[in-house]
Amino acid sequence: MPTLLLVRHGRSTANSAGILAGWTPGVELDETGHGQAGQLVERLAGVPLAQAVSSPLERCRQTLAPLLAARPELGEPTLDDRLGECHYGEWTGRPLAELAKEPLWRTVQDHASAAAFPGGESLRALSHRTVAAAREWDEKVAAEHGPDAVWIACTHGDVIKAIVADALGLHLDHFQRINVDPCTVTAIRYTPLRPFLLRMGDTGTVTGLGPRPAGHPTPEGDAPVGGSTGAAAA
Repeated sequence: MPTLLLVRHGRSTANSAGILAGWTPGVELDETGHGQAGQLVERLAGVPLAQAVSSPLERCRQTLAPLLAARPELGEPTLDDRLGECHYGEWTGRPLAELAKEPLWRTVQDHASAAAFPGGESLRALSHRTVAAAREWDEKVAAEHGPDAVWIACTHGDVIKAIVADALGLHLDHFQRINVDPCTVTAIRYTPLRPFLLRMGDTGTVTGLGPRPAGHPTPEGDAPVGGSTGAAAA
């Protein structure tokens, strides 16, 4: 099955200001974020990409822009609202330091499956739509580009955490244990048996995520007993 590269957008003006941006229009990458987006080109230089998908929010499209400029064969990213940020409702645009004093904050931290943002959506709904999007896109990429394809999706921190929690079989209440920094790469390979988390929050050069070599000793969907031998020895 294909390999999904989940990229969180680079640092935004809201991130550096400590504001919960949500779907606020006009939130762009800050200077650091633009630098991170530029570095992504080199970090993914050795990885073939068959498809690019993005949250419609500007900070995600800006993050992918240098990479897609370097790979014109990919064209413009396909925008999918389901990979957009959580709808935080009345929390949108407020300082995180202020939100941390709200009673709901503890629910978000400790019992995420019960958390629903006033005037927005629940974290259960976020998980449902984002996991569905990731799995449906993976099937589409497999059908169009083959089982060894690699595709990229640029999205948001809570979105990636929800998708990773699903891939690991974690209850949503545990998804706050997962940390996703700006412009990190998380790689998931879905198989008929189970997903495999190949990278988590990677900040360096991403290698070894191309097609499995012919004659690979482990059947597709099985984990190597004793651990992987790594890309060089695969």
